[in-house]
Formats: sequence, structure tokens, C-alpha cells
Amino acid sequence: MRYIVTGAAGFIGSHLTEALLARGHEVVAVDSFTDYYDTTQKEENAAAFDVSRVDLADDDLDLAGVDGVFHLAGQPGVRSSFADFDVYVRRNILATQKVFESAARAGVRVVFASSSSVYGDAETYPTPEDARPQPISPYGITKLACEHLAHAYGLDTVLLRYFTVYGPRQRPDMAFARVVDALARGASFELYGDGLQSRSFTYVADAVAATAAAMEQGAAGALYNVGGGTEATMRDAIATLEDVSGRTLDLVVRPAAAGDVRRTAADTRRIERDLGWRATTDLGVGLRAQWDWASVRVAAP
Repeated sequence: MRYIVTGAAGFIGSHLTEALLARGHEVVAVDSFTDYYDTTQKEENAAAFDVSRVDLADDDLDLAGVDGVFHLAGQPGVRSSFADFDVYVRRNILATQKVFESAARAGVRVVFASSSSVYGDAETYPTPEDARPQPISPYGITKLACEHLAHAYGLDTVLLRYFTVYGPRQRPDMAFARVVDALARGASFELYGDGLQSRSFTYVADAVAATAAAMEQGAAGALYNVGGGTEATMRDAIATLEDVSGRTLDLVVRPAAAGDVRRTAADTRRIERDLGWRATTDLGVGLRAQWDWASVRVAAP
């Protein structure tokens, strides 16, 4: 099969691209290499494959001979979305609209990477896909808007709501990446809130498996939560990383950040039933893999 992966030099996108190539698929990898974080890391992420530099808000995708599009590109980050909403509108909503428009014309399936941020402070936990979306951040609002665009264009689309994906290559602004970096460097870590906020932490290999299964098996118009099998608090995760690293973290507690929900918990019964997917990576195993990857990078000259 011939697939396009947008955001292929990013965290999840690079893992997905490598997995598809390993399965013998042809992959057209595209990324705009935005400056949300150091593009050197993105170049390292994509060292094993070629990437075309494409700004999806400006450039049309050539979908001739393409069997499907994995649309993972977008502007991430909850906190910064309060300050730079115009960037989120361009890189999430406008770019996605152009991808969907091209796919609708070509009759090509799209698997779209949405986010648990669309739920906001959810009404029920674990949260099923039919819970009322009520995002509390501009970022979450743009992701929900993209979901609505998929329906508006009548696409053959599978929507995936990722729950806090972590692992090697995680973006440097994300909590686990910052904890690991602080432990490796002996620096302090700013913890926003009391640390009892909890998440369905999802290991990247599990997220990739769900994403590939969605393309191959998901029904048109399907919506799935992609969440880790175990919910944990930030303090639980920090304690695990301290055990993994054999070091003690210097915590600096700050007030809770705007847009930071208290809890996420994924109800994954739908994806388990339809696609036979279930997260299988224990949090301790996944954090060990992230520590091993990141600590070597910090130690390297």
C-alpha cells in the first residue's frame, strides 16, 4: 500500500512512518518542520527516511496513487494555544481543511489524529466516545473543529482521540520529557498543580498500532479513543521515573496551568471490540524505554 504520513518528522509521526516502512508499505513522509520546538530533534526523528517539506496550509497534497493518508500534522500544546491562537487556526484548522478537501476529491481514506483534549473536564470517567465534547483550551477547540470538518466533507475518515502519548522522541515540552531531562541533568522540574492530576498515559508503540489498525480495519466515520490501559497521576509517574533513573527529582511546585484538565481516563471498549486493539505496554516499561533513550542523548557530547 502507498500511504502519506503528515507530521512524519514529529514524535508519533516518525514512529508510525518507520512502522509502516517495516511492514513493507510505501510511505510519502511530509512535514513542515515548524519551530514549535528545535527542528534538530525532528531531523533526528526522521533520520531513517526521506521527508518532503510541505506547508499543508498552503500546499496541496498530491494524492495520485495514494491508498490512504495518516494526518498527524498540527500545532500541539495546550498552554501555548492561549497565546498564539492564530497559529493554531492556521496549522490545525486551515491545514486540515485543505487535507480533507484534497482527500474528498480523490476519494482517499484519512486517519486523523485528534486528542482527548476535546473532552475537557469530562462528564464521566472512563470517558466514552459519545461523551459530550467540552474542550477547555483553544488547542482542544481546534481539534474538535477538525473532527467536524471531516464530517462536513463526507470523508472516508477514522478519527482517533489520543490520550497523552509518551515514549522515545516525545516532544521536549511534554511533561515526561521535561522530567527525564531534569533527572538526567540534575536540574529542577516545575510541577504545575498538586501532581494528583491523572492521565491515561499511552505508550507510543501502542498508539502506532492503533493508528495502523484504524486505517486497515476501521469503519468509515468511526471514532475511537486511543488510551493506555492504566491511569496514573503525575506524582505516580515521577516516582516511577525516579526508580527507573535511580535519582531524586528536585520538584518546584507551581499553580495549575490554564487548560490543564484534572483527569483523563479512556474508555477503550469500542476500539477493543471493533479493531481488536488494546494498550499492552506497562507504564514502568514505557518510562524505562523513554529514560534509556533520553538519558543517552543528554550524556552525548
